[in-house]
Amino acid sequence: MNRNHPFQLDASSRTGFEQPSGSSFAASPPGSDAYCSSEPEDNSEDDDDDMDILLKAEDDEDALLMGINESNTSESPQDEAKGNILTLSETKKKRGRPRKSPSSPFKSQTKVAKGRTKTGCITCRRRKKKCDEAKPSCLNCQKNAVICEGYAPRELWRSGGQRFGESYFGNGRKISIIVPRGLPVLIDGIETAIDRQFLDHFVYDLSNVLTLHDNRSNPFKDLLLPMAIQHKGLMHSLMAFSGSHIISRQPKSDFDDRQFYHFSIAISSLNADIIAAKGNESGNEPESLLVEDFTVASTIVHCLICISMGTTNGEYRMHMNGARELISKRKSSNAEFQRFILEFFLYHEIASTLTTIDLRPSMKADDSDGSLLPNFLIDSTIQPSKDAMIGVSDGLFKFISRVTALRDIVRARKNAGREPIVPYESLAQAFIIDADIRAWDAAHDPGSSRWVAAQLYRQCSWVYLYRSIHASKPSPKIIAAVHDGLQYLRMVHPQESTQAILLLPVFILSCAAFQEDQRHLLETAFDNLQAYSNLGNISVARKIVKRVWKMMDAGDERSWDWEGIMAAMGLDLLLT
Repeated sequence: MNRNHPFQLDASSRTGFEQPSGSSFAASPPGSDAYCSSEPEDNSEDDDDDMDILLKAEDDEDALLMGINESNTSESPQDEAKGNILTLSETKKKRGRPRKSPSSPFKSQTKVAKGRTKTGCITCRRRKKKCDEAKPSCLNCQKNAVICEGYAPRELWRSGGQRFGESYFGNGRKISIIVPRGLPVLIDGIETAIDRQFLDHFVYDLSNVLTLHDNRSNPFKDLLLPMAIQHKGLMHSLMAFSGSHIISRQPKSDFDDRQFYHFSIAISSLNADIIAAKGNESGNEPESLLVEDFTVASTIVHCLICISMGTTNGEYRMHMNGARELISKRKSSNAEFQRFILEFFLYHEIASTLTTIDLRPSMKADDSDGSLLPNFLIDSTIQPSKDAMIGVSDGLFKFISRVTALRDIVRARKNAGREPIVPYESLAQAFIIDADIRAWDAAHDPGSSRWVAAQLYRQCSWVYLYRSIHASKPSPKIIAAVHDGLQYLRMVHPQESTQAILLLPVFILSCAAFQEDQRHLLETAFDNLQAYSNLGNISVARKIVKRVWKMMDAGDERSWDWEGIMAAMGLDLLLT
């Protein structure tokens, strides 16, 4: 068809025709129903859709006119023009937007149904509202001032083997079989990656800074760790101990949480073991059989936790008192464990008397030399070459215990203002202790690291005696004694295992150091101890020494009594 046909109508002229009555062409073009509506209707579709429909209608009109011309070739040109005009008038669209019919071939009216989701919150799903699925509570609930009940737990995908868990057996009764998803822990107390990190730290680091033993023969690894594998409470105690030590080097919140978890379970387990032992007591059963090795080991480990954390509120006391009671009541069938635990306890028991005023071991009734020793004696099977500490099996701590008893007498007379401060009886006892210290000899190979550490303890025992009966002022004797002690201290390598037991002698030498050059060397000794073990009580010990030095420089006579200074500072801890 020629687009320049005289009866081709543009958009403006096409709307001005009305269909004449009695037209010889009354049929509408196929699909023209949508364009012949007499009532306009608002439609929300875009104008682009309307334009596509109008272009389609123009094509249909062109096709219709071509058909009319072919069928009426015999008519005159005037009649042909008239017929065409009538036909176009009949197919003319009325005013207003076209009505869209569902049966219109021009555009499909079928809409794709959207499936409902099941991931919305419980409140929106019950109210049949669209949920924005915000977490932890959806914004739609907040906007409508309703309580968001959260989201239902997601169902995990189950494999065929897991779905097989529900089957029918026997007489058709349905039996549910729960298929386990995980495996139990291999060792109680070692449950997470952090726990394994604590365990490695205890084995390869912490256990090596606690005793004189080297890595090849360490009782903490050879005795306590195998016991902990068999006892859940002891394992939690060791992990709490290791966690407290690693936190001092690598402070992390997840380490703190895990260490507190182990500590809580360890305390609960220890209390349960003690209650169970007391509940099983009977008149027919000897008390020595009521306490297990696990319980005694746990009390010692909790003392070490206090040392590692540097607690200053005397928390270690209840553990020491418990260990004293347990050890005095029982004797382990494991001779090696009995030897180690007794030596370890006695070392800390006597050392605690050097830093407290009121904590003293019970006096042995038949002990004529006046030493403060527990009611039970060290097993004679302990050999100095195999000991884990210095001073217990070799007898040095017996001298220290006797000096402590003498020191208590002097303190009481000073506080009461009695003269003389050191009576003759006490002075005579001091001469005896001095002679015993001079006659003592270390049972180690001369020049070995243990021999050097033993000589340092001997020197500090004499300094402890001198500071207890003499006025707190510098003298050539005390300066020379501290100097000799520093000479032994210089012989200890910073990475030597004897660093584990040097805090106590370093503290005693520091409280007797009047000269600045000696204090400088002792500061270096504290640094070496901190770098080697990093125990929490080292920094507290240095703080106490700083206070003593200040009082010594001021000429304060009370500077000899560091136990009283610690009490005035509100500090109660073990310096071991």
